[in-house]
Amino acid sequence: MTWRPQYRSSKFRHVFGKAATKENCYDGVPITRSVHDNHFCAVNPRFIAVITECAGGGAFLVLSVHHTGKVDPLHPKVSGHRGNVLDIKWNPFNDFCIASCSEDSTVKVWDIPPHGVLKNLTVPWKELQGHSRRVGLIEWHPTANNVLFSTGYDYQVMIWDLDSPEAVIKNPVRTISHHTDVVLSMSFNTDGSRLATSCKDKKIRVLEPRTGNLLQEGNCKNHKASKVLFLGNLKMLLSTGSSRWNHRQLALWDQEDLDVPLLQEDLDGSSGVLFPFYDPDTHMLYIAGKGDGNIRYYEISSEKPYMHFLTEYRSHTPQKGMGIMPKRGLDVSSCEVFRFYKLVTIKALIEPLSMIVPRRSESYQDDIYPMTAASAAAMSAEEWLSGMDKGPVLQSLKPGSRVPDSYPELSSGLSSKGLGNSLGTRRSQSRPGQLQLAYIQDQLGNKEGKECRSKTSVSNRQDPTLCSPPKTENEVWGGFDLRLKFHKQQEEIRRLREMLNQRDVRIKQLELEINNVRNSQVSH
Repeated sequence: MTWRPQYRSSKFRHVFGKAATKENCYDGVPITRSVHDNHFCAVNPRFIAVITECAGGGAFLVLSVHHTGKVDPLHPKVSGHRGNVLDIKWNPFNDFCIASCSEDSTVKVWDIPPHGVLKNLTVPWKELQGHSRRVGLIEWHPTANNVLFSTGYDYQVMIWDLDSPEAVIKNPVRTISHHTDVVLSMSFNTDGSRLATSCKDKKIRVLEPRTGNLLQEGNCKNHKASKVLFLGNLKMLLSTGSSRWNHRQLALWDQEDLDVPLLQEDLDGSSGVLFPFYDPDTHMLYIAGKGDGNIRYYEISSEKPYMHFLTEYRSHTPQKGMGIMPKRGLDVSSCEVFRFYKLVTIKALIEPLSMIVPRRSESYQDDIYPMTAASAAAMSAEEWLSGMDKGPVLQSLKPGSRVPDSYPELSSGLSSKGLGNSLGTRRSQSRPGQLQLAYIQDQLGNKEGKECRSKTSVSNRQDPTLCSPPKTENEVWGGFDLRLKFHKQQEEIRRLREMLNQRDVRIKQLELEINNVRNSQVSH
């Protein structure tokens, strides 16, 4: 029997990187010279923000995503910090809200005007004062509205509720104190019920963010982790770092067991930090090194060998940092599945880089654009703090698809009364529970005989036949345990359906592989 090489079929095998032309780049941007190992850039479908070099305090630049070409050297900045800005992140549920942290030991949250920053912005919407030393990293909760995490050189991770009415918040709702050194990265799983951190003490930790309980702790002598990342719903973690011989290295971990990595792979002998980016929709992993000109990309699977190298994008211009566009801001007509914004310090340039799946058809490609995270929160900060976990609100990227509302359980009823938008905006002074109660009282008469209602928004692949929460006032307020049990039951149903969908996909993959083997046998 002759030996035949085993080819793995993948629709992303031929993904290629396409850099923007010079006129579609952002030229003349005074990119920061900070040596901090952060991305220094944040992007959403409306704006691009980049930390800039600034004398006398810290500042960052906010540009319209369409404002390409030469940037005015005197363009207004967001400049309210007294020390260098170290990290910036856009609110995933509000394209006009951005958070920044600084060496002045504060975190500030800014309201960006609808037409962009037309004059220097110095007064934040919220100022968070709790850290005793400089703050190096911030992250928004992926499904709860207005919940922000920060960590600094005081080794503390702090959780902030921005729904608080005070303009200056001095007390976080929770402080996590398990770390013995500086936290280098933070990453959430899909529903935000787990927080993974990498620390300068060489340990990777998995925490329950709401309570601060330490669930897992790993310390591998052969791998010094600098960045850690949850890989979607695969129940795995990826860390980038260095080996004991100072080779740059990737490691894959089971999130329930951090004693021994599932996989370790040495990359090269360079010294720049490796930034990992994961796309849960396509299961593609991108690795970009600080100071490198190339970006490697892999496909991740839940079975051995777990990581499948696809290819790499190469260029001569080294990147200092990277911003990434959310999936809802991609160009689906050109089959774009990921977009980077490379910070090229030596040219004072921000260069968009699109990752494209080559397809001949110009129609919408459903197979490479599954339902993806929307710009709508699944729950309020109050609900999350009370013990609730929900997966992200999902939307289709197909042109013309409706964008779901925040808090989808209430959206269908509240929108008819004009309350849906107010519930989704963080300026609303009313609590979601009060809006819900008003709606329920108004609807009790004509909803009495119904146990389920159809929903137009889709949350976590939610089926329209799923039942709605208890609708009586007594059940909502007096029987809070009943609501929690209901939501746990709904999450279990969603989880089982997700497993069935994954099995169906696996069956189709096996059928395709069988057909390929048969065809190859016939040809020989």
